[in-house]
Amino acid sequence: MKNYFLAVFTGIAVSVVVGFIIIPILKRMKFGQNILVYVKEHGYKGGTPTMGGFIFIVGSIISFFVWKSGDGHLAIICISVGLAYMLVGFIDDFIKIKLKRNEGLSPIQKTLFELAVAIIIAVFSYSRGLTKAYIPFTSEIVDMGAWFLPVCIIVFIATTNSVNLTDGLDGLAAGTSYVYFAVMATLIICQMNVFSSNYVNISEYRNLITLSFSLVGGLIGYLLFNTYKASVFMGDTGSLSLGGFIAAVSLMSGNVFFIPLIGITYVCSSISVILQVAHFKRTGKRIFLMAPLHHHFQHKGYSESKIVFGYKLITLAVGIICIVFCL
Repeated sequence: MKNYFLAVFTGIAVSVVVGFIIIPILKRMKFGQNILVYVKEHGYKGGTPTMGGFIFIVGSIISFFVWKSGDGHLAIICISVGLAYMLVGFIDDFIKIKLKRNEGLSPIQKTLFELAVAIIIAVFSYSRGLTKAYIPFTSEIVDMGAWFLPVCIIVFIATTNSVNLTDGLDGLAAGTSYVYFAVMATLIICQMNVFSSNYVNISEYRNLITLSFSLVGGLIGYLLFNTYKASVFMGDTGSLSLGGFIAAVSLMSGNVFFIPLIGITYVCSSISVILQVAHFKRTGKRIFLMAPLHHHFQHKGYSESKIVFGYKLITLAVGIICIVFCL
């Protein structure tokens, strides 16, 4: 247990150090964010350095390797997935900055890259027999068999894009995600105690917990620079990687069906966009003042800080419910 706390503190410390090093570099290289013109509340954010996702990615990975012990193949797979999605996000961010536009890769290009990573991890996981998952609020475990392949692919595409959509306010994606990883780590600990017979190699899951807490620390350290008013944005470099980490850790621990519950705020971001677009195409009218949902609340007059706090509170509340029903 002590190692888990140390993983959090190490993640915080390394991220803070990396942040103080990398932000001036991003400024000198003029890697500034281009802001969408129709988000008038964000006009002042133009030029803020982006690609800040490197801060918590580096901090989290270093923390993990400092405190991992025993077999950690599943955690290393999660890191590989996170880095793969980071690369997709980096390409997208680089195109945005180089061409001075807010759109980087086309939706088709980005989806193809994301799909390629999802297919690779789905096939790999299936070949290793990682097809079982807990059913939320029960003591049941289901083996999805061949159905695991489409489920895994859909989960990765949906999660990465949902987290990407949630990254719209200072500290929003990072804030909800560190709560998500803290809840997920606690959930795995509870499952290991309640369903101990399901685990052949305990150290694999302990290292998934260590990785989760390392990500908690890395994200908290990153928030020193990203809390309102942010001095750096994570960019797609960070948000796609974050989605990859969330999907991978949840899947490798058998908690893939908990993603839409603990990650309810990510779901709200995606559904609000889907409903807005579909309703507008059908009627020419909007359901929300602006989508994703956090921008609707912003237009209603709520401050960024209050919206971010509300999202974190909802994530924590749903997470606690999931943990309680696991016991």
